[in-house]
Amino acid sequence: MTGIWGIVNVTPDSFSDGGRYLDVDRAVAHGLRLREQGATVLDVGGESTRPGAERVGADVEQQRVLPVIEQLVAAGVPVSIDTLDASTAAAAVQAGARIVNDVSGGLADPEMRAVVAASGADYAIGHWRGFSDDMYARAEYRRPAREVAGELKERMGEAAAAGIAPSRLIVDPGIGFAKAGVQNWDVLRGLDEILALGPRVLIGTSRKRFIAETLDADPARVTEDRRDLATAVTSALAARAGVWAVRVHHVAATRDALAVAHAWEG
Repeated sequence: MTGIWGIVNVTPDSFSDGGRYLDVDRAVAHGLRLREQGATVLDVGGESTRPGAERVGADVEQQRVLPVIEQLVAAGVPVSIDTLDASTAAAAVQAGARIVNDVSGGLADPEMRAVVAASGADYAIGHWRGFSDDMYARAEYRRPAREVAGELKERMGEAAAAGIAPSRLIVDPGIGFAKAGVQNWDVLRGLDEILALGPRVLIGTSRKRFIAETLDADPARVTEDRRDLATAVTSALAARAGVWAVRVHHVAATRDALAVAHAWEG
């Protein structure tokens, strides 16, 4: 069965739910609801990676996420830390996180791979070409899926050189990161290229702009509910393709879509 990562953004400025769960108690309650709805992992983040987002210091990031992680882990919930910062990753694992989800694949912080190697945590490597303020300027591809797979393979090699065993790796093609519009669909249609790399594959399409652009010429008119429905469809299609897990905001809708997809497959 395909896993479901529930998103817990402890931020004021995430593109979809920024500010809703900045309070620790609300973030924990939200995470526990997602767990009840079927989330297999809760991905906790304290820094937005939306286009144009400003970086925050590691101290601020850790003040946001560590109390949430500690309480979720105490409740028996598997937790991932969504961070670009090696010191935050180390502190989060110390607090009980089992997975480090680094959307940069180790490019943002040169200390990240060594920290993950020493921590024993699993490592989710994202496809990334630059920080949020200029990532779309780097969205140039001839064959998107093949190029993304090739760059992820490089990141896997760097992780192995740092001492991270292949069995600890998860790869994420970074939908929406340094990819514009149709390029995201090209990568999703070419998931076989990503799956052929070997590690577990994580897909995150949830509520992203390219989905809204598909539904309406003016993405601003696409409501959250419509984005969640479209996300559930993409998650079901990704599950049929063989991905290991999907990362979403609306766990219940995705759970139902995956149940139908798996029933279809028998």
